Amino acid sequence: MDRSQPELSLRDRLVERLNRPGVFTAVSQTIKSVIAATAAWWFSMFVLTTEMPFLAPWTALLTVHTTVYQSISRGLQTSVASVIGVGLSFVVGNYLGVNVWTYALALMVGLILARIRWIRDEGVAIATTGIFLLSSGFNDQEPLLLDRMLEVGVGVAIGIAVNFLVVPPLRDWQAAQHVDSINRRMGELLVDMADQMSQSWDTDNAEEWIEETRSMEEDTRTAWRLVQFAQESHRANPRTYLHRVRPSKNHHPPSATEEGAGYADILTRVDEGISHLRHLARTLRQATYVESAWNDRFRTEWVAIVRDCGQAIADPDAEVEPINDRLTTLSHELSDDHDLPQSAWPIYGSLITSVRHLAVIVDDVASSREAREPDA
Repeated sequence: MDRSQPELSLRDRLVERLNRPGVFTAVSQTIKSVIAATAAWWFSMFVLTTEMPFLAPWTALLTVHTTVYQSISRGLQTSVASVIGVGLSFVVGNYLGVNVWTYALALMVGLILARIRWIRDEGVAIATTGIFLLSSGFNDQEPLLLDRMLEVGVGVAIGIAVNFLVVPPLRDWQAAQHVDSINRRMGELLVDMADQMSQSWDTDNAEEWIEETRSMEEDTRTAWRLVQFAQESHRANPRTYLHRVRPSKNHHPPSATEEGAGYADILTRVDEGISHLRHLARTLRQATYVESAWNDRFRTEWVAIVRDCGQAIADPDAEVEPINDRLTTLSHELSDDHDLPQSAWPIYGSLITSVRHLAVIVDDVASSREAREPDA
């Protein structure tokens, strides 16, 4: 399958890369992590005036997550785990002393406690906090254990505040972009099938189409993860409230919490569409082994329908005649054609049925403007 494109300039490649789903989120999260850790260090150093201000920036760094809800949830887990780690260090250092065996014991207990279900995501902070405190001279740190707990709280609070106030992440745009890219690939694949079949195709072409559907399945798995993030990103997020109070002039994509079809519904239909695409490609592969010639009228009309179906999926603005009506007309015309070999009908019927299923996907997915016009 020829997918060659004109070579892009360096500037165009850079713009294209920056516009990829997830790149903006990754860059913004990196910047916010730096801001949170630096602010926590400054606060610990110049406001709390601690001599070793490492816990505050460390916990702030751990608290900046991909959604505000995760920052709050896992930030609380980090706080609890770090406080347990401080307490464990105090018990071991004060009652057993610090040596190779008690150091190993503290780590063992910390890692066991890290498996507690309600702090499991950040439970390793128990052991790492113990490492920090026991490794930095426990005798000097013991009088400052309460200060260390305060540093942990400061770090978590600053991490949550930064993620809450500085462009709190809404993953709708990223999810919508990914769903849109899969839709376009489905449409482009159908157009490519039509282009090849209008001339000639062979088993290699069909194998490439099948492989493309497998690649789209992988992208769909990624899209499902992004949809879950998009749903979670609305929880405890002030931007969700602002969207409701001051709706954008541009239509923004729906979340799973809004009325109508959400991304989960759309992706379910996309999954079905990919399955039908693969079945269509396999039928065409099987057809390459059939010795009888194709009916020219079927081939011409069916290829035109497939091309229009692909264009409608890839571009919802494309104006095409109703796909289902054309398939029904084609079926009726062929059923009245007594010159059509009966051996050809199993293949022709399968091809018509597959495209009919895809036509439903056109109505359910390609016409969903909310999934095609993400609000950046």
